Amino acid sequence: MALRSFLDGALFAEVYGEGPPSVLALHGWGRRGNDFAAVLDGLSGIAPDLPGFGASPVPDEVIGADAYADIVAEILGSFDRPPVLVGHSFGGRVAVCLAAKRPELVGPLVLTGVPLIRLEIGRRTPTAYRMARWLNRAGVISDERLEREKRRRGSPDYRAASGVMRDILVKVVNESYEGQLNRVRSHVHLLWGADDAEAPVTVAEAADALLADSSLEILPGVGHFVPLQAPEALRNAIERAL
Repeated sequence: MALRSFLDGALFAEVYGEGPPSVLALHGWGRRGNDFAAVLDGLSGIAPDLPGFGASPVPDEVIGADAYADIVAEILGSFDRPPVLVGHSFGGRVAVCLAAKRPELVGPLVLTGVPLIRLEIGRRTPTAYRMARWLNRAGVISDERLEREKRRRGSPDYRAASGVMRDILVKVVNESYEGQLNRVRSHVHLLWGADDAEAPVTVAEAADALLADSSLEILPGVGHFVPLQAPEALRNAIERAL
């Protein structure tokens, strides 16, 4: 395993194995490519640090998963054939966008713990927070006070992010990928932790119903971080796809 620069330093990636790579693995939010170290050991693959994570620089502007897919597509010249595309969590959002936009560039997909469909779109922002935003716009409470409210109510990922990356997080968590799922033509294996609280099995089942060619495998006793909690199961899925 070696960290290598791509795209003139715009992207860094862990490179596994010898010879032309056959797997492209995309990590989750707040993670990095070395999450796949146990999964890809002995295989030939690339696991980038997506822009804004690990060694890769932060994007210059607020972008969503679709624009992340455009960036990732630029490194596919390192492959001599369409790779197996692996995506965990946020990386799976990017993988689905890439497979929908550029189907000729990718082979089968293996997705795990990916929030592909928003099942609670109707949930409203709490009244107290909406009032705080209004008071801030009216100049009654300070930006610092509003920021404290945001941090108090936000997810751990939101509290850890700042600047452009926080705005990117807000953008992507409000995205839903039904349209992209309908356009994916590669086989997609959905490998899901039964105890995943971030992307419940109901999300995988809804995605499975939208995909043209898919299979769903549930891992008992496993949570959201399948690459770390069940690397053998993820590796087996990749090897079957190869």
